[in-house]
Amino acid sequence: MIVKICGITSPCDALAAVRAGAAALGFNFYPASPRFVSVEAAQRIAAVLPPGVLKVGVFVNETLERAAEVVAAAGLNVAQMHGAEVPEMAAPHPGVRVWLALPAAPGLAARIASARAEAFLVDTPSPSHGGTGRAFDWSLAEALPGRIVLAGGLGPDNVAEAIRRVRPWGVDAASRLERAPGVKDHEKMRQFVEAALREARTLC
Repeated sequence: MIVKICGITSPCDALAAVRAGAAALGFNFYPASPRFVSVEAAQRIAAVLPPGVLKVGVFVNETLERAAEVVAAAGLNVAQMHGAEVPEMAAPHPGVRVWLALPAAPGLAARIASARAEAFLVDTPSPSHGGTGRAFDWSLAEALPGRIVLAGGLGPDNVAEAIRRVRPWGVDAASRLERAPGVKDHEKMRQFVEAALREARTLC
């Protein structure tokens, strides 16, 4: 089970997330997001992380070529692609791993089956492309093909049930683990990761 905490904006929050047991951290390069970070800021944060932490760049309406440049410059591992420009049918870009973010909606299985990506992040539909704090009908994410990262309104109180129902490859949370937009609540992060990993162990 991959537990990802998204919307990291500071070294302090990044290290707290890793201490809590998060395997992946998300860095948001969408300028309209309250969790936006510059390439330089993401680079500084990535530099203090221990080896093995998956560092994911979040992009909205961006080309895969530009996302690959940012991922390389910031020292990240993965490009998570949102929005109208998601390269569902594009050939993989050399040197960058791609996660494709898709809104939870009917027909999702067909979109995933026709797409090329390492994993598929399924989130609550929103014009803001994530960070809503609202869950969706998890039945839309059950029995999907591929590696599914479940997002959308997850927190310490509901992540175990979400894992039990969907059995995803990973889970992702952002806004419900904050004390202010872009500022993480370290205790909520700890509770979230603990609840997710505890439930994941029961599914083995």
